[in-house]
Amino acid sequence: MTEQLIALAVFIAMFALGAIRGIPIGVLMLAGAAGSALLLTDLPLDDVIAGFPLDIMVLLAGVTLFFAIAQLNGTIDKLIDRALAKVGSNALLLPFVFFLITGAIASMGAPLAGLVMMPVGMQVARRYGIDYALMGLSMCFAIGAGGFAPTSLYGIVTYSTAHGAGIELSPFLLFGIAVGVYLLMLAFSYAVWGRRKASAPVPAAAGTLSRGSASTSSIEFGEGDDDDARFSADEAGEGFSKVEPFTGIQWATVAAILVLLASVVVIAATGGDPDIGILCFALSGILLLIDPSQSRAAVTKIDWSTVLLVGGIITFVGLLEEMGAVEMLGDAAKSVGSPLVSAFVLCLVGGLVSAFASTTGILAALVPLALPLIADGSLPGWALIAALGVCSAVVDVSPFSTLGATVVATAPEEQKSRLTRLLVRFGLSMVVVGPVLLVGGLVLPAMLAG
Repeated sequence: MTEQLIALAVFIAMFALGAIRGIPIGVLMLAGAAGSALLLTDLPLDDVIAGFPLDIMVLLAGVTLFFAIAQLNGTIDKLIDRALAKVGSNALLLPFVFFLITGAIASMGAPLAGLVMMPVGMQVARRYGIDYALMGLSMCFAIGAGGFAPTSLYGIVTYSTAHGAGIELSPFLLFGIAVGVYLLMLAFSYAVWGRRKASAPVPAAAGTLSRGSASTSSIEFGEGDDDDARFSADEAGEGFSKVEPFTGIQWATVAAILVLLASVVVIAATGGDPDIGILCFALSGILLLIDPSQSRAAVTKIDWSTVLLVGGIITFVGLLEEMGAVEMLGDAAKSVGSPLVSAFVLCLVGGLVSAFASTTGILAALVPLALPLIADGSLPGWALIAALGVCSAVVDVSPFSTLGATVVATAPEEQKSRLTRLLVRFGLSMVVVGPVLLVGGLVLPAMLAG
């Protein structure tokens, strides 16, 4: 047991050091896994490195490359513009519209790419007298929901890790569960803040929402080790510029996006297992053949930091599984009480840790800990993994995370203190509310049905 405890301590130390010092956690995890194997086990180093998830690397690299091309050639900008041009000025619907637009962007490989809509949404809230809390939360919820799409980071990490452990979890079911939870949260936010006016509506001197423009030209399609996001938006003026028509390469990109979505849906519907990464590489190759000018810039935007983060954590967790440390932790979780109580505790821990650390890293680290709870058949694996994944993401509205911090940063100065207090309460409450909602509303019914 001593070796297992030392390895667990090294794992926690690598995670903490990376977060505190701003060092890529994946690099530390790979080094820690190799060192722990050499010093604490008789495992050959080749066996440890073999635990690196090449399939997830291909998936993440392909998805981020494809949507980086769509961003660089201006297709995503145009899609946003077209969507905003259809909105009009119905203040009641605007938060929901921004939920849809932001969620669509977040589903394109990297959830935090949806942050491009934050400055735009806050300007719209000011102009139409919408409560800043409602608008900010609607976009946070959208990023979380879109992030669990089969083509985006949270979904990829969750269902890929589950499949690697032999648990059948449909990526579409996972996405549907996440969307349902976030829509419930959005409905609650409408009930609480939907009638509160942020300020008197400001007339649009240079145009209305029927003429919109938001720029994603500075978005990097990737998530850093601690949810580092690099973003900017076109905030140069209060007005919205005229929507320009699609160019030839942009039409080709729109067609490629539709082909990707249709291929995934059709293959899954016919009982196949769509390889989204390979599909994205194939479509990326076609787009780069049409317009080679973006090839160098697109390749540099492949999200290698997340590949390292997820790969390093999964490699170390694989070592911990070989050493029996994961089974030991699972047995400890089972000893808490009934399987349902154990599931609740695991989801609670996932939400609490994720509130202060990388959501992606937590998803990769905690999913294997649920395996002992699933192995004896007392809990449905798909439901527990889905609950654990969503519980680890719903806390990201707190100002300790990138999402909540961006809401505060893009709000007017006089709103910052209020939003900080509100988001602290809301985010930390989700540490408990998330497990209650997911375990009670998903795991328990699935367990009874099984």
